[in-house]
Amino acid sequence: MQMPGGINYSRIKNLVSRHNLTTICMSGNCPNIGECWGKGTATFMILGNICTRNCKFCGVETGKPDPVDWIEPEKIARSIQIMGLKHCVITSVDRDDLEDGGSELWARTIREIKKFNPGTTMEVLIPDFRGKEEDIQRVIDEKPEVISHNIETVERLTRVIRSGADYHRSLKVIRTISDSGITSKSGIMLGLGETFDEVIGAMDDLLEVNCHVLTIGQYLQPSQENWPVREYIDPDQFMHLKAIGLEKGFRFVESSPLVRSSYCAEKHVGA
Repeated sequence: MQMPGGINYSRIKNLVSRHNLTTICMSGNCPNIGECWGKGTATFMILGNICTRNCKFCGVETGKPDPVDWIEPEKIARSIQIMGLKHCVITSVDRDDLEDGGSELWARTIREIKKFNPGTTMEVLIPDFRGKEEDIQRVIDEKPEVISHNIETVERLTRVIRSGADYHRSLKVIRTISDSGITSKSGIMLGLGETFDEVIGAMDDLLEVNCHVLTIGQYLQPSQENWPVREYIDPDQFMHLKAIGLEKGFRFVESSPLVRSSYCAEKHVGA
């Protein structure tokens, strides 16, 4: 990881400030902002900032979301154009209040980004859309270079940590992505109370559905109301897990305490 700095970082920071652009990189205080912006990569969140789920690891507000902003896809696309990004990552809150889970706005966002930024590659980090095949397929049909869906934790902790989620449903989402021929990706956090063997089991489960890329990072408690950190994992353990994951067959494994879902995302295009 590197401290924020460099010509490209400064250029993007000035553009974000001047045009009042919103990125997860800044609003989420991402520790990798200097490295990613320096490479011309940034992350954006669509469908508002209020989630319909209440996952115990997440600091995003839970409640009744605002109505869908159908102008948002163009806004995001123009922001990416202004910033001159080489690669972008798009994510969203869960929108279980919507019949399609927000998949139509997802599809429009991908189309608008491609229209305004034909040279920019893209990763989309999607919710599970309650497992509805037609909604997952709506995103796949727009053909972003990478589609990611995080299992977040091991099977035993899923019901406790992830509100409204199902471990095997998430694996099914990843299998659907993999079967489409698009690069599939997932991520887990350590320090929630999982065991080493459970992490290895989660790796095996992801490989069973042909997941191509895995990210592993340290869980950090967003607030006193969130799930407490059970353990701070030694950096050597992260390196050990990376070696195991690569040996098992993942094409890329990003594993260290400060790794987040979009870390080194530009490397995973074409994985």
